[in-house]
Amino acid sequence: MKDTHSIANHLTEHRRKRGFSAADLARCAGISRQTVYAIESGSYVPNTAVALRLARTLEVNIEDLFALPPGAPAAPPTEPVTLLPQPDAPRAGDPVQLCRVDRRTVASSPLPFPWYLPTADAVLLGGAGAPGRHARATVQLFHGDYDLANRILVAGCDPGVSVLARHVLRAGVELVVAHRNSSQALALLKQGVVHVAGTHLRDQPSGESNLPAIHRLFARQNVAVVCLAVWEEGIVVARGNPKSVRSVADFARRDIAIVNREPGAGSRVLLDEHLARLGLAGENVQGYDRLAAGHLPAAWLVRAGDADCCIATRAAARVFGLDFIPLATARYDLALRQHHLDHPPVAALLDTLNRASFRRELEGLGGYDSSVAGRRLL
Repeated sequence: MKDTHSIANHLTEHRRKRGFSAADLARCAGISRQTVYAIESGSYVPNTAVALRLARTLEVNIEDLFALPPGAPAAPPTEPVTLLPQPDAPRAGDPVQLCRVDRRTVASSPLPFPWYLPTADAVLLGGAGAPGRHARATVQLFHGDYDLANRILVAGCDPGVSVLARHVLRAGVELVVAHRNSSQALALLKQGVVHVAGTHLRDQPSGESNLPAIHRLFARQNVAVVCLAVWEEGIVVARGNPKSVRSVADFARRDIAIVNREPGAGSRVLLDEHLARLGLAGENVQGYDRLAAGHLPAAWLVRAGDADCCIATRAAARVFGLDFIPLATARYDLALRQHHLDHPPVAALLDTLNRASFRRELEGLGGYDSSVAGRRLL
């Protein structure tokens, strides 16, 4: 890991020499003012892209701004971490991504895709117990210079978080995404092992999104909630809707097989609400107990022909060229601890939510209303 105190930092000196205020430098380099302050204070070490932009703006070499002292110690080959819970028991050799959450180094298993190896920073050394709560473990690093101070660990299931990650990276902040449903994400935030939890849990009695579920877990003064977007959820079917699915009532047909989400997922809650209104039991729906861990994995099974339909977002349907039957709109919010609001990478993330370029790209995916992005609810 990088030791921020071992890096000589001359940014303030060169900024003042050029006559730049912190705000001027932030604007010209394409980063937030909070990031400039954090770099100059020594609490935030910029990645290569940000360092290059700062050097170019100030017309100096990177080495003029940042330098390692002679004989800097090499990073240790192993690191103790807090391992996030996952559905399957972890094994030695499993890839993980690392992120600093307060005083913990947290390891998250990335979601693998069949067409490329997952992004990872390290592999586990030995097993780490059964699935459940987070656990202590040791990892072997691929390299010794990960800049964890500039990472944010986000738990959630919104496919649009990949758009947020790309835009936040422009501010020198990297999002590490732990793919979890809304209930799981809030539980991880409660345990203090993630910075941000994404959620789209609708309270059936009130019709309110997210806040009732959040209030049940957190004291009001301990948590902040910020809107990401309003999205559409509905039935995802094959292109052309070959089986003429019109509503959840069709899920009871013998020629229809669905793929469901795990308990605690917002999409599962939406499906169960519709089944309850129709007086249908899950056992009467073919595929009700077949689970997919996310909107995109569920939609992919429909695309591959392994299921006739699922409940997911319009954006997930669009990614795979599938048809979509809307059922409801839901607000997707980001919950975080109050004390993380002053964390420079988190400040950069919140600033990104208000950027027009981010909102345009998110809405371009289809089914997102980003006009609420960045709105503070708590």
